[in-house]
This record gives sequence, structure tokens and C-alpha cells, in this order.
Amino acid sequence: MTSRNRVKKALNHQQPDQIPIDFGSTGVTGMHVYAVAALRDYYGLEKRPVKVHEPYQMLGLLEPDLQETIGVDVEGIFGNSTLFGFSNENWKPWRMPNGLEVLVSEHFNTTLDKNGDILIYPKGDLTVPPSGRMPKNGYFFDTIIRQEPIDDANLNPADNLEEFEPISDEDLACFSQAARQAAATGRLVMGSFGGTGLGDIALVPAPFLKHPKGIRDIEEWYISTVVRQDYIHQIFEKQTEIALQNFEKIKPLVAGLVDVVFICGTDFGTQTSTFCSETTFRNLYLPYYKKINDWVHQNTDWKTFKHSCGSVRTLLPAMIESGFDIINPVQCSAANMDPVELKQEFGKQLVFWGGGIDTQKTLPFGKPEEVRREVLSRCEIFGRDGGFVFNTVHNVQANTPLENIVAMIEALREFNGK
Repeated sequence: MTSRNRVKKALNHQQPDQIPIDFGSTGVTGMHVYAVAALRDYYGLEKRPVKVHEPYQMLGLLEPDLQETIGVDVEGIFGNSTLFGFSNENWKPWRMPNGLEVLVSEHFNTTLDKNGDILIYPKGDLTVPPSGRMPKNGYFFDTIIRQEPIDDANLNPADNLEEFEPISDEDLACFSQAARQAAATGRLVMGSFGGTGLGDIALVPAPFLKHPKGIRDIEEWYISTVVRQDYIHQIFEKQTEIALQNFEKIKPLVAGLVDVVFICGTDFGTQTSTFCSETTFRNLYLPYYKKINDWVHQNTDWKTFKHSCGSVRTLLPAMIESGFDIINPVQCSAANMDPVELKQEFGKQLVFWGGGIDTQKTLPFGKPEEVRREVLSRCEIFGRDGGFVFNTVHNVQANTPLENIVAMIEALREFNGK
């Protein structure tokens, strides 16, 4: 069975020949560049610096030799622009705080502040204020909030729509070429086309814009979802309109090549509860999610992928009603996210993409045998009757011990009978 057929079978809630595996197909299912470099060394792969393809979280690119070695079944295609607004091109060497040499885009321009923190700039433009900060000896960038004073009497929804615009011919060509190359690998293809991240908190501060306007402070945005709902509705309505127009242009270029589309990374869960009530979700988000998902299901054969960390069990019925096929990352350590109960209650309606191993405690701080036991248990629970793609609970973090990452991979091989 090919990787693509294996994952498609799982997505259709049928039992595949083995548990399909994803590492690196999206910005929420990847590995920190430290982890990717360590795995390349461990498996004796060609010595070369790892490319940082997602600089916001400093995710390392899993190249074909490593994908083959660990058994990856999903290939991701990404847009032409990173979260800092520049393209990945003309790679150059850059040294991480721990001394590891990696490759970054030629537009990855940084400075050091007086505390030794690393500052990065939107579109690589050193003449404008920085939009990201990596703390001294840190691992990834935090967004720098650049919120202008808010005048409620003159708020303009267009200011929060600056980044949502008709897709360019350059981006269309990028997606077309990437889709063909991804499909040629024989893996299932995941498309991250962008434009549908309604309220995605990584996007709200706009680290890719030189001078963002509108509501760009994360706290103020969350307040706005309560006290400025009319304003948010206007943003979501226009954003959805633009996104579907872009999908219309993308669709014919990737027809028959793309299998899953990443719709939204907006988080709705905390460790113990949700960011909003089910009523707010249904009033503010569901209509736009449903419009997007309905278009996808009526016009393509793509499955739709929804990311949300945290305790979101109470919102899962509304997410199903919204039309999502897949939920990620399945944070089983959060309240009311017991894997057995999730599989029993929602396993016939949702595909669980993730949840394979806890990245808060077990993977970074457990012993290899604890990692093995948890991986085997999650595969047994989630993998029954399909509906499961193995991934960690969000990205593998920088400080994760190599022996635990290897234990996770070996446990997968053990479960899959290899």
C-alpha cells in the first residue's frame, strides 16, 4: 500500500495496513531544527546544515532521506511567504544560540538587542521596527506587538484585512509546482494555502507586515471577540470571501494532486477550558468555517484540517457541524481530552491527526520506556478502525532528548510490525 493510499484509507475511517505518520507537513506537525539535525546525525545521513523552512517556530525541513528513514507518509506544500513575510530562497548559513549551523533564507535578517535577544524583521527590512524576538539562548521567536493606539470611533475593518488579498500569479505558480513535486513522492499531499485562519493568534499581530494597522494586540483581539463582535464579523466575512475566490484559482492548478487542506490554526482551548463559549463559537466562527468547508466539499475532494490546542471537547460537536474532517493536535493532557472517550464519542466523525505522544511532559521529560508505552497505547486507542494519523501533540520541541525521539519512532515501527 502506498503512503498516499494508506493515509486516505485512514481519512475515510477504514483500517489501513499500518498507522500513517506525519512529521513536517504543516507548521503545527513539525520538528524544531535541533531535533531534525540530531535525527540526521543519529541515522547517519549526509552531513549538511538543516534548512529552517518556518522561522517563526524555527522548524527544520525534513528532507527526503530523513522522511524515508522514519517512515513519513505525508508531504506538505506551503506558500511562497513565511510568517515574517519573506520567501525561503537563496539559503545562507546562520548559527543558532547553541552553536548549531543551519540554513536560512537570504531575507532572514537579525540584530542583537542590549540583552542579547535576537530580533528579526518583517520582510527582512532592517529599517523598520522588528516583529519577532528570540530570547537570549532561546529556541524560537515570540511576536513583538506593534499595536497603534485604538480609536473605537474610527475603527476600520479594512485595517485588519491588509494581509488578505487576491492571490498573486507568483503564489499560484508556487503552489502548482509544489503540488506536482509533492504528489510525485507517493505521499499524501497536505496543502497550506493560507487565507482562512480566522483569528489565528499567530497571524493577528502580523509579524509579516512592516507597519500593521487595526487591532494587532493579542489581548485586545480577544477582548474584541466579546465587545466588538460586529467588527470581527466584518473582518471574517470579507476574509472568507477573498479566501474562496483564491481557492477558485488554486483548485484547477492542484486538482488531483492535493488531498488535505489546512484551513485554520486558531486555538480555542487552554489547558483547562476553552477561550470562548460554545455559543460564541457558533455565532462568531461557525458560519464562516461552514461556508469555507462547504465550498471545499462541494468543489473538491480535499479533506479539511482544523488545528486547535487545548481542552476543546465541548466545541467538537460545533466543529463537526462546521464541516471539519480532521482535528489536530489532540492535546490529551488537557482537561476532558481523554483519548478513549474522544475516540468513542467522535471517532466516526473526526480524524484525529496527532495525540500520539504528549509533548509537554512525556516526550521531553519522560524516560524512553515511558515514551514507548504512551505511543503504543495511543496507537491502539486512536488507530482502531482508521481515523488516525500519528503525530505528536504539536511540534517536537528543541529541548526534547534525542533518545526519546528515537524511542517514539521505534515504538511506531514496533506497532506497525516493522
